Amino acid sequence: MGHNIRFDISFLDAALTAHGYSKLDHRRVDTLGLARRLLRDEVPDLKLGTLARHLRVAVSPCHRAFADASATAEVLHALLERAATFGVLGLDDLLALPTIRAHPSASKLRLTARLPRSPGVYLMKDRGGRVLYVGKATNLRSRVRSYFGGDDRKKVPQLLRETEAIDWIECSHELEASVRELRLIQELEPRFNQQGKRWRSTSYVKLTLAERFPRLAVVRAVKSDGALYLGPFASSRAAHTVREAIESAAPLRRCTARIGRTAALRDDAPCSAAQLGVASCPCTGHTTESEYAAVVELVRVALTGTPSLLLEPLERRMHRLAETERFEEAALTRDRLAALSRTLRRRHTLEWLSTSGDMVIAVAGGIVTLVDGRLALGDAELDFGVVADGVPTLLDRRRVDELMIVARWLERATNSGDARLLEVSGAPASPSSGGVRGYEPVSRRGIRRGR
Repeated sequence: MGHNIRFDISFLDAALTAHGYSKLDHRRVDTLGLARRLLRDEVPDLKLGTLARHLRVAVSPCHRAFADASATAEVLHALLERAATFGVLGLDDLLALPTIRAHPSASKLRLTARLPRSPGVYLMKDRGGRVLYVGKATNLRSRVRSYFGGDDRKKVPQLLRETEAIDWIECSHELEASVRELRLIQELEPRFNQQGKRWRSTSYVKLTLAERFPRLAVVRAVKSDGALYLGPFASSRAAHTVREAIESAAPLRRCTARIGRTAALRDDAPCSAAQLGVASCPCTGHTTESEYAAVVELVRVALTGTPSLLLEPLERRMHRLAETERFEEAALTRDRLAALSRTLRRRHTLEWLSTSGDMVIAVAGGIVTLVDGRLALGDAELDFGVVADGVPTLLDRRRVDELMIVARWLERATNSGDARLLEVSGAPASPSSGGVRGYEPVSRRGIRRGR
């Protein structure tokens, strides 16, 4: 602790370095920074002597080591009393106070006084008790107090102005906090939360198997119509990228004409995609029904179990384009390949989790129980049948978001050795990629060099 402590520490660090020692790594409390936030409007300057007189401490500084150190200690004690009115209850609060005190909503720091220093979920509420924002943290007290100083997001000032109460739920571990946060956001739809509400813009890629000549389409909703759906995707743009990837690997028709089971084929010219040789055209008879059925079956098998049937042709196309120096097209194919690979890997992960039965896992925070991939908390429905209208659960964006949280947590815990499987009731398949290679995007520069 010191007054303008950086000045003194710089000399100590220089001497330590000169004699072959490491620099001081202690946490430091600077009475100058505290006084700047707590007393700036009450004193003409922030010199140690001025502060000592203003606070009426027993020792007067006189530029002698012991007297100055004693005076600084007395000044700190006086400042601590004032700091307590801003919810300073620990060293971490004190170190953050110089930044927090400058915030226009600093008076609301009192709302954080009872927050624990443990993992959990916090709910910021307005005067009427409505939840404005839901968040999670490994240290609830530190995270919420950071809004008053270190968070520069545009929505924070308005959020703090409207906040009149802060509730919280303590959690045993990170996974519980993440899952509770997601479920609360989906249930309450707080005005200041964006993450977790994006399921409203969900899109899907649909293979219209019920049609005479199935094709791919991007749709907003899933129906029980016998089609094969891939997704959900966060946006229609992401869905179109995957659709284009599949069409680049397999010559599915791209026209939107519908031809009944018994209707005669059209006798006009093939569509433009068929004339360019990138798609089949069964509608006009240029591709026989049996030949087109084989293409559809290849796509169906690739999407449900053998992804290499689509990924390998895309990879070959990417390298072929790069070798002929068609770099822009190669980069576009690379991005489509990566998007399709991620989608198929996610599909495999979701299928594995949703059929994994009951899993009991030991972690540092206690015991984690998963029921078909969902965290059992004792206060939420865990039915994994269908959502509505016969739509499979794995196509519901809200359920998928939770399963992916669990999948990412399982991967981290497994890689770090922090989790140990105690019991499993089901017989899940291997959580590996299921033959889906990790086609991650590479730079355009890398493609130019033939990598």
